[in-house]
Parts: sequence; C-alpha cells; structure tokens
Amino acid sequence: MNTRPILDSDAGPFVLSASFNAENSSFSVALESGFRVFSSTACDLRIAREVGGGIGCAEMLGSSQYIALVGGGKQPKFPQNKVCPEDSDWHLINDTDIIYEVQIWNDKTQRVATSLEFNTPVQRVRISHTHLVVVLLNKVGIYKTKMPPVKVAEYETVNNPFGLCQLGENIVAFPGRTVGQVKLFDLTTSNVSIIPAHESPLRALAISKDGDLVATASEQGTIVRLWSFPSCTKLAELRRGIDPAAIFSLAFSPSGSTLAVTSDKSTLHIFDLTAAIQGISSQADPKQHKWGILSKVPLLPRQFSDTYSIASAKFELGDEPVVWGPHGKSATLSAGIPGVPGGRPTKGLLGWLDETTILIIGAGQDARWDRFVVGVDDTGRPAFVDHQWKRYID
Repeated sequence: MNTRPILDSDAGPFVLSASFNAENSSFSVALESGFRVFSSTACDLRIAREVGGGIGCAEMLGSSQYIALVGGGKQPKFPQNKVCPEDSDWHLINDTDIIYEVQIWNDKTQRVATSLEFNTPVQRVRISHTHLVVVLLNKVGIYKTKMPPVKVAEYETVNNPFGLCQLGENIVAFPGRTVGQVKLFDLTTSNVSIIPAHESPLRALAISKDGDLVATASEQGTIVRLWSFPSCTKLAELRRGIDPAAIFSLAFSPSGSTLAVTSDKSTLHIFDLTAAIQGISSQADPKQHKWGILSKVPLLPRQFSDTYSIASAKFELGDEPVVWGPHGKSATLSAGIPGVPGGRPTKGLLGWLDETTILIIGAGQDARWDRFVVGVDDTGRPAFVDHQWKRYID
C-alpha cells in the first residue's frame, strides 16, 4: 500500500521524455502536442507550448529562453517537416527527402532561431552556453553554440539508441566505437581519451560538476564503475545489486562526494564516493555492511565484500500501458516511440538540487516528480528522511 504523502493526484496526457537543465533548477518534458517546463524545487509549471505535433525530446539551454527540440511520438511535428527561412511555420516536404532536424526554439519570441539537418534520426541533444551535441544512432556531432551552430568534431559510435551522452563544462562523454567503451572529448583542447569501461554495452553515464569524475554502468546493471579524468584510471566499483537490472540514471551530487543510481527495480541508491575511493568499505565494521560478518569471510564470491549503497529507497515507476512500458533491457537495440531516447518514456531520471535533496522525474502516462531528502536515522546511519511526490501533468 502506498502511504507516502501525495501533493497532487491529477492524471494527465502522455509524456514522451523528460530532461533537466544543466543546473537542475528546471526540467522539461516532451509531449505528443508540444512541450512544458517546470521548476524543479516545487514542480511548478513555468512554460507550456502547443506546437501542433509530437516532440520527442526537449533540452533546455540553462535558464535561458532557448530549448532544443526534436520531433517524436505518433505524429511528430518533424522530422518530415522543415522550417522556412523566412518564417517559423512548418510545411511538408517530399517523403523521399526526409530530413531529421534539431530545432533551436527561442521561447521569448516563440520562433525557431536556427536548426540543424541530418539524414538519420536524432536520438538526443545536449546543449550548453558554449556547445551543442547531437547524438545519432551511430554518430555524435559536437558544435559550438552559435547562430548557426559550427561543427567542431564528429565521431562514430556503436549503436546508441538511448542517445547516451553527457555534456559537462569542459568535456563530453559518449560511447566509443567498441562495445562498453567510453570516449571523452576535451572541449578546451580537443584531446580525446578512451576508457574501456565495460565488456557489455553501456547503459548509463554521468560526469561530476567539476568534470574530474565519470560514472558508468552497462546493460548488466549490477556494477557501477567510477573513473577519474583526465587520467582515466578506475577509482572504485559500486555494487547496485546481484540481479541484472536496467540502470535508468546516474547522477553526482554537486560536490561529487555522493552518487545516486536508479534502475528498473524501482529503487534509488546512493553511494559514498569518498569512502569507496579510499577503500574504507573493505575495512568497515561488518555490522554496517549489507552482508554483515560474511563481508569478512575469505574465498566467498566478491558480491559479499563489494561496496554497497549507504542508503536506498523505493520510487514509483508509474502505471503504464504494456506497449508504452519502461525502458527495455537492451542498450543497443532500438524500438518503441520514434524520436524518444531509447524508444520508451523516460523513467528514473535523477537530478540533485543540493547535497541532500534528490529529484526523480518519470515520463509516460503516469508522469511523476519525486523529491527525496537524505539525512540520518535514529542510529546515525544515512537514510532518506523525507519524500514527497506529485503527478505533474494535468
């Protein structure tokens, strides 16, 4: 039985995807008819735009008026539509000349400021005040944020239907050309680094605010690995669980001392990275370990001594029709809703408001906003001490 406090129980239309801005102060959602922007703190509606067609993903440029839009859903606004140079209205072009576009929307003027055209579908867009990254199924393009954008670099990747890509202040992280490989592009020097992160396909990536840490997870979903940048050395391995799972999201706290992880097990985990990097967990009091005294018994499988989360909590994936269900397990096979990263509604998207407040955003028919606060329990151990949620679409 769900006994958590509910702020708002209104049900609403279908949400295709969700995304935070760089500061996590706002989040945008893409709908079958347009897009909306909400404040992260209280989940208040800030912007609602109807564009007469489906938007697969909407990515905000910080707190500015610019939003990168990609068509999607059952009746996409584009790709099969194109912006006229002389105005911001959309008209049909021939089916044989399909162009997939990224539209940079200026919400102040409510017009398209500029656009980029591609011959294959766009999986995801990342945007900052300095750079724009467009992710295709087997390619990543890096541009300078100008009018029009100027291409800086382009790299081939393995199949990347989830559009995995993280844009930091100084680096971009995305899959390499080999399964399980992470490629890091330094925006200041154009140097490229490669991390052989996993043996199976990547499922999630995260970059710390300072850009000195990278977290990775594969479609196996049992282990999260932590890497340093620019040395690209492995710092720690964090065990989410023993059973395989689809990792939805990874996110560093503002200081980089804590990592949050969500998965299709409907569970939120947080890890103490300072302790994990220093190897404290292997010397900790067995009473504090998940497996107790078994963590000190030699020759047992490694999962008995691995570094586990310091706190965990359940969150709701939301009730969805089977055909629009949560993310599939595979990180390389694309299917589902056109124009939407991974082909499924966003679930378990993580964002930190501050060192102790975590948000989880979900899309779909049952689109939810969850806010968790980290504190300590009666025994002084880390715990989630407050949780509020609401359905944000009416």
